[in-house]
Amino acid sequence: MTLQNLSKILDKYESQLGSSSIQQFEQLNGLPFYNWQQHLYNSNTFNHAIGLPQKDGKTYPLFDYEQILFDTLQQHKHVWIKKATGLGVTEFMLRYMAWLCLSTNKVENSQMCIVTGPRLELAITLIDRLKGLFRDLEKISRFNTKETVIELNGVHIEAYPSHHLDSMRGLTNVSFVYLDEADFFPPGQQQDSRHVSERYIAKSSPWIVMVSTPNAPEGLFEKIEREPEGTCLYKRLFLDYAYGLGKIYTEVEIEKAKASPSFEREYNLKYLGKVGNVFHTLDIEAAICTQHEGQEMMNWSTSMMIGRSMGIDVAWGDTSKFAIVITQFRNRKIETFYAESFEKPQMNCIINHIMQLKQKHHITKIYVDGANPEVIRELKARIGEYHDHYGRLTEEQIWGLRTSNSWQIIPVNFQKRHREMLQWTYTLMSKRFVKIHLSLHDLIVSLRTATVSDEWKLDKQQTSHHDTLDSLRLSLCNYELPKYNP
Repeated sequence: MTLQNLSKILDKYESQLGSSSIQQFEQLNGLPFYNWQQHLYNSNTFNHAIGLPQKDGKTYPLFDYEQILFDTLQQHKHVWIKKATGLGVTEFMLRYMAWLCLSTNKVENSQMCIVTGPRLELAITLIDRLKGLFRDLEKISRFNTKETVIELNGVHIEAYPSHHLDSMRGLTNVSFVYLDEADFFPPGQQQDSRHVSERYIAKSSPWIVMVSTPNAPEGLFEKIEREPEGTCLYKRLFLDYAYGLGKIYTEVEIEKAKASPSFEREYNLKYLGKVGNVFHTLDIEAAICTQHEGQEMMNWSTSMMIGRSMGIDVAWGDTSKFAIVITQFRNRKIETFYAESFEKPQMNCIINHIMQLKQKHHITKIYVDGANPEVIRELKARIGEYHDHYGRLTEEQIWGLRTSNSWQIIPVNFQKRHREMLQWTYTLMSKRFVKIHLSLHDLIVSLRTATVSDEWKLDKQQTSHHDTLDSLRLSLCNYELPKYNP
């Protein structure tokens, strides 16, 4: 970057930065980002010049895992980072963007975009943190721009809440897009933010960097993680808590964090979603069987001596899955040994699969969401159960037949009964009547994340694998508490 260019920048921003700012820009121009090999002896770096990171009043060096980030960004323009909380990756990314603006000429006269969650306060906070990097530099201490904007050396950096991306479209020369905690954007905004970001690849070839602690299954981050290596646009990095152990975290801090039910998500990169407000953590832990109990459960799963119930949540579209859960009653407990979901199954194939499960496990009751009469008719036809007369019964009459021996295939008015079924599931869980095979990860996650918005209405955006939980609710229609009260 030439002095002539710096003088133009000075003229443009003199009112913001003061008449001596040119000297400060010159000091930063050409500095290396950091020197990991000689950081104790060589302080002639960009990060030393603006001040090393601080946390709780303590100054930290840049750690070795941050060198991994730097080297990756030097070699790849599209980077996806799944990280543990507290590693300082957001701080690193803000510093890297500032370094590109002030120490190199790679991004001259361009725009950088920071995409945050839907609250405007998040956008303001990140820009304030970016401005704060220079508060120790006397001559670059004032930025009289609006709260979501900063101008650095002719580069316009703006933060956009994820629900207001319209103004991010149509920019002329985007050099960098940083998506912060992108897995926590609302589902529709996750895809929109990705589309808006990637549309600039052909236009201006920007860096696109997605960073997040993992949130719920089936979200933006898990979808990208599942993309084949050969076709995935992004270089993927995984930074769990072990990278920060003995550096940004102490052993004591991690041991305390392990007591939290959110530890696996916050520190160990598991897609668990937010902890829900329906089922108590202790009740869920009590329901998960031991390895020995699980083996016994599976040994009995094909016995003809006990009754079993299947719940089927039918779905054929993109946003939901076709889910099946099977339970059995044994040793005064309702055991859940099968839970599986399917994306866009073919009708004939999934019906065949259901019939195979019914035969293998000697299932006596199948509860199906009544909004799917085609599945109910086909299942009834397969077992030779007369299926026309149930249309002449009232919903109350059909609901009353759910625990009788009259029918094997029971339609359930889910729209009317969903609150009642969720309350019933809660009752059985809280009274410790339910046991769940330890291998049923999706079902366990759905219980951990189950969230109600009002009056026992399940919030399916917040609840992971809600289709599997719906199937469990249907399967549990077969059981009556007084009969099995210990």
